[in-house]
Amino acid sequence: MIELLVAAALAMSPPQESMQESQDSGTRLEDIQVTGRPLESLIRNFVDGVAAPNAGRNLARWDRSVCVGAANLRAETAQYLVDRISTVAEDLGLRPGHPGCTPNILVIASSDPGALTAGLIARSPLSFRPGGSGMDRGGARLRAFRDSDRPVRWWAVSIPTDSDTGGRASRLPGECREPCGGIYSYAPIVRVRNPSRISTQIVDNLDRVIVVVDSNRLEGVSAQQLADYIAMVSLAQIDPEAETDAYATILNLFDEEGAPETLTDWDLAYLRGLYGSQRTQALPGANRSEVVSTIRRAHRDARRDDAE
Repeated sequence: MIELLVAAALAMSPPQESMQESQDSGTRLEDIQVTGRPLESLIRNFVDGVAAPNAGRNLARWDRSVCVGAANLRAETAQYLVDRISTVAEDLGLRPGHPGCTPNILVIASSDPGALTAGLIARSPLSFRPGGSGMDRGGARLRAFRDSDRPVRWWAVSIPTDSDTGGRASRLPGECREPCGGIYSYAPIVRVRNPSRISTQIVDNLDRVIVVVDSNRLEGVSAQQLADYIAMVSLAQIDPEAETDAYATILNLFDEEGAPETLTDWDLAYLRGLYGSQRTQALPGANRSEVVSTIRRAHRDARRDDAE
């Protein structure tokens, strides 16, 4: 299905000009700054503010591998974005896709991103809203994605998955197993090993992320900044309306001068917490606590290193 989006993107918008040269990859990450408020409160507010799981679901993440694709960019710029995002994913324990793989993270640049986004949704609506329970953020959020005026907009689809089998735990409309007769042929079968109200074997895995970049609004933005920003919003479910000005994060790239040159300690701790979480708690929002704990440990370790 995502192949249709690639073809549509290439047909609807000509290749964009290359960005300016990327910054030195050795740039030092910004330290976590804490002023005036308890550390625990700052961390929890950051996690609660940026996390955007689907309604009634826990935070989703990629399971084993990612394949990054870029469309409507000059070859050298596209390759840099693909390589950088893949490197960040690999550092989190994911396997980057081989050359020629079918993208599940698709970055599309356009000088008319509004028309491009509306056209993609019209041509392939099921790529954005597959129809299964818990797979996307709903029609209102999709319209906000379509009508956004942000320099970078993104849309994620995730799948509730049986962690024991890797099979989908949510039914798609019209789907059934032959013969399509009784109720049991219309719903995935999940064999629960340990029935419990507090633990679960159903986890949320990202299935595809579509990122649309407004090529008219990249002045002053380096390739590394753009790649790291896209890495943050495509490797985790990030709220585009999150208020992050109180934190040193790449998410401030388009909202303030002097934005970080790369992923910061906050960003990396968030991603590592997400990908290091066990995801066995049943209550929605439960795995946020694991992310909070990881950021707190990162801050403590940073302060200890500074003191030595």
